[in-house]
Amino acid sequence: MRATRRKQKATQTIVTMTEDTTIRPRRRFLTGAPALLWVPAMLIALLMLSPLVYLFIRASEGRSDLVELLWRRRTFDVLRNSVVLTVSVTLASVALSLPIAWLTTRTDLPGRRIWSVLTALPLVVPSYVGAFTVIAALGPRGMIQGWLEAWFGVERLPEIYGLFGATLTLTLFSFPYVLLPVRAAMSGMDASLEEAARSMGSSSWTTFRRVTLPQLRPGLAAGALLIAFYTLSDFGAVSLLQYDSFTRAIYNQYRGAFDRTLAAGLALVLVAFTGLVLLLEAWARGAGRYHRSTVGATRPGRTIALGRWKRVAVAFCGVVVTLSLVMPIGVLVYWLVRGLRAGEPLRLIWDAALGSAAVAGVAALVALLAALPVVVLSVRYPGRLTGLIERVTYAGNALPGIVVALSLVFFGVRYARPLYQTLTMLVLAYIIRFLPQTIGSLRASLLQVNPHIEDAARSLGHTSPRVWLRVTGPLVMPGLISGWTLVFLTVMKELPVTLLLRPTGFDTLATRIWGATAEGFWARAAAPALLLIAIAAVPMIAVAVREGRSESR
Repeated sequence: MRATRRKQKATQTIVTMTEDTTIRPRRRFLTGAPALLWVPAMLIALLMLSPLVYLFIRASEGRSDLVELLWRRRTFDVLRNSVVLTVSVTLASVALSLPIAWLTTRTDLPGRRIWSVLTALPLVVPSYVGAFTVIAALGPRGMIQGWLEAWFGVERLPEIYGLFGATLTLTLFSFPYVLLPVRAAMSGMDASLEEAARSMGSSSWTTFRRVTLPQLRPGLAAGALLIAFYTLSDFGAVSLLQYDSFTRAIYNQYRGAFDRTLAAGLALVLVAFTGLVLLLEAWARGAGRYHRSTVGATRPGRTIALGRWKRVAVAFCGVVVTLSLVMPIGVLVYWLVRGLRAGEPLRLIWDAALGSAAVAGVAALVALLAALPVVVLSVRYPGRLTGLIERVTYAGNALPGIVVALSLVFFGVRYARPLYQTLTMLVLAYIIRFLPQTIGSLRASLLQVNPHIEDAARSLGHTSPRVWLRVTGPLVMPGLISGWTLVFLTVMKELPVTLLLRPTGFDTLATRIWGATAEGFWARAAAPALLLIAIAAVPMIAVAVREGRSESR
C-alpha cells in the first residue's frame, strides 16, 4: 500500500513538472514586441476580418427580414444539427488520431513509416468525392450490398444518409487534421519526463495519460479546432448525404434567392458559433508552458514494444486505411475501368495538375510566412491583444468558401479592380480560408521550445532573424512541415473559392472533377481524382521519410 502511494505521489510530481502549467505567462499588451512582428500580424488580422465586414454590410441591408429569419424554428433546428455534427466529428477524429499518432511515433508497429503516410493521405480526398464513394460503397444499394446479395442474399443495407453518414464521411476524410499536429508535437517532445515517470513505477498507460497527454494539449486543441471549422464549412458531404447544416442552408439561400441578405445573416450566426468554439479551444489548450524548464537538447522517446497487441494495432490501422483510403480509391478505379470499357477516353489533364500543384505550393508557403508573426506574438508575447489577433485569424476557416470568395469579389470589384480575377486574389482567399491550419501546427511546436535557448543565442550577438534561422527554425521544423503540408493538401481540393476567383482559363484538378461530377460523369471524373491523390501523396511521403530519418538518429 505504501509503495502504491509513493508511485502515485511520484507520478503526480512528474505531471506537475511535465506541464509546467502551474506557472502562467504574464499577460502583456504588446510590451517588448518588435514592430517586425506586430505590424504584419495586424495586417494579417485585418485581411482575415474582410469576410466579416462583407457580411455585416450585406446583413445591414435587410435588417427587418433578417430578424424574422433568425427567430424561425428552422434556424434553430439547423443550428442544432450543426452543433451535433461538429461535436460528433471532432470527438471521433480525436479518438482515431491519438492512437494512430502514438502507434506511428512511439511503438514498434510493423511498417510504421508506411502507416504514417497512409493514415495522412485521406486528407487529400475532397469531401464531395469522399461522400460519393461512401454512398457508392456503403449505401443501401451500393457495391458492398451487391456483393452481399450475391453471396448471402442481403437485399438492402441500412440507410447511410443523415447524421450517421455525414459523421462517418467527414471523420474518415478529415481526421488527419488532428493527426498531423499531434504527431508533430509527439515527435518533438522531450522523453526525459516520461522516462522519469516510468523509473518511478508508472505503467506505460499511466505515463501516457498523466505525462504525455498533457503535453499534447496544444496540438490536440489546434487539430480539434480545425476539424470543427472544417465540419462547419463543409458543403459537399452534407449535401450528398442529405443532412441539413448551416453551410447547406447558406448555400441554398445564395443559390435560391437574388437577395443575399438572408444568407449573410445565417453566415453571421455561424460566425457567432465559431466564436464560442474559439473560447472552448482556448480553455482546452490552457495557458501554460509546454517546454522544458531547463536548457538542453530534447531526446526522442524510447520505442515501446507492443507485444501481443501488435496484431490488434495493425488491424486497427488497416481498418482505418481501408475505409478512408482504399475504399475511395477502389471506387474511383471501378468507375475509371467502367468508363474505359464504355469508350470514355483517358484524360489525365496535366495542365490542370500543374496549376493545382503550383498554386497550392505558393499558397502554402505564403500561409507559412503569414503565420510566423502571429504565432510568435501569441506564444512569446502573450496578452489580450496578441490573443485577439490569433483568434481573428480563425474567422475565415469556419465560413463556407462561397462566403469568403464573394467577400473578395465584393472588395475586388469596388476597391481593388486590378486584383480581381488574378492569382494574387486567389492566393489571398486561400490564406483567409486555411491560415489556421498552419498556425495550429506551428504554435504547438513553438510552445515546446524553451525561450531561454533563444535568449542565450541573442546574448552571443545573434540578431533575432538569425536566431530563428539557426536555432528556433530547426526545433520547430516538424510544425513548419506539418503546417505547409496541411495547407497544400487542402488547397489542392478546394472548390468554391477556386470556381469564383480563378483567372479566366485557369483550371485545377478540383474544378475539373467538379465539372464532371456536376454533370453525373463519374467515369470522366475518376482519372483527375486519382491524379489529385497521387500528386498530394508526394509531400506526405517526403514528410514520412524525414520523420523516419529523425527517429533513426
